Amino acid sequence: MNMQVNPTETGGMAGVQPPPAPRSLEGMGLHPVLMRDILLKTMFRANLTVVTEIARSLCLPIPVTQELVDLARAQRLLEATGTLHAHSGGEMGYQLTEAGKARALSALAQSEYYGAMPVPLEAYREQVRRQSIRNITITRDQLQAAMGHLILPRSLIDHLGPAVGSGRSILMYGPPGNGKSSISNGIRDALGDRIYVPRAIEYAGQIITVYDPIVHRAAEADLDDPNSLRRTSGRYDTRYVRCERPTVVTGGELTLDMLDLVYNPVARTYQAPLQLKSTGGIFIIDDLGRQSEPPQKIVNRWIVPLEEGRDILALQSGEKFEVPFDTLVIFSTNFHPNEIFDKAALRRIFFKIKVDGPSQEDFLKIFAMVARKKKMPLDEASLLHLIRNKYPTIGNVYASYQAAFLIDQMLAICRFEGIPPQMRPDLIDRAWANLFVRDEPIVK
Repeated sequence: MNMQVNPTETGGMAGVQPPPAPRSLEGMGLHPVLMRDILLKTMFRANLTVVTEIARSLCLPIPVTQELVDLARAQRLLEATGTLHAHSGGEMGYQLTEAGKARALSALAQSEYYGAMPVPLEAYREQVRRQSIRNITITRDQLQAAMGHLILPRSLIDHLGPAVGSGRSILMYGPPGNGKSSISNGIRDALGDRIYVPRAIEYAGQIITVYDPIVHRAAEADLDDPNSLRRTSGRYDTRYVRCERPTVVTGGELTLDMLDLVYNPVARTYQAPLQLKSTGGIFIIDDLGRQSEPPQKIVNRWIVPLEEGRDILALQSGEKFEVPFDTLVIFSTNFHPNEIFDKAALRRIFFKIKVDGPSQEDFLKIFAMVARKKKMPLDEASLLHLIRNKYPTIGNVYASYQAAFLIDQMLAICRFEGIPPQMRPDLIDRAWANLFVRDEPIVK
């Protein structure tokens, strides 16, 4: 079922408006002391001496960085070395004064964060609005192209299209092994466009790192070449990373504390929770009902975010604040919704879509597709044996995963027996024996 194709490049918006590059320290929206201390910590930790290198590390335009350096010099925390660096275009070098080193160490004792200058939370809210998941436009052709590696009934696309285009929450339910996870990934591929993810945001003087290479896939290199005519810093604010819309996938391991800010007591910095990292993209909760937390409790945690588009987080001090909640939440479960939710919870999940097993016709299409991918020759007599003699024993209930399972079993048997890959009725029987566990007592 999972024949892969290249993701569609045509989904989503025609183009997300990028965050404009800051033009001055005053326009940064950050406290001057915070910016100065990050400058000093960065120069101290990274051993930087010239403005172009400092600007690259701070992810700021060179003129703004120079303004910050001049501010620190005026406070006698930096001094010019009087040395021109030939490898840096003849730039003047700078170094920390003794007072600057003392201030850097004092600032590091408060927070180990250094490097990219954070984005103020309010500025981040504006960028989230510009690239909201609810602004996307998904057509039938785009969704079908992204799902091209799946055999799906047309009626399922009929339901999925409006759900994805709305940017609202989706509950997919149905028997296991029918591609709910693959459909979720296809939805991600259908989005297709790029957004801007901040490396870190700032609230009340606290730094919260957001960009995560594990979650976010950068669309292009961000580093500027000082000798290049095309510089990213002039095109948008490089405190952000231009990324594909993110996808966060959690399963049975999800706990409620994973949705809170993560505080590192050693570095004295915060890391964004999973739902904040997924802003502008998709948050998939797979295998709902398998977590240690009851499904009802998990959905209760999402009531305000799902309805109001905002989430509430708390600092170590207990102070609470609002952050944007702009993510397409997909719940996927093998349980019937009425078994795990009350009516109030179901009302707050905007779309409920049942994903059933394939028909016999679609199952045979999936079987042929998987066989072609795995280079297993098809055999008509073996397929007839499977359909006429095996599936009636389980009430002719087909599941999408079964095709790959049976073919993999036959390939394993062929390797063991030392014969070329082939499909025979007797090999179907041996593969089928491993598809289900017989319901029989175990003598202890």
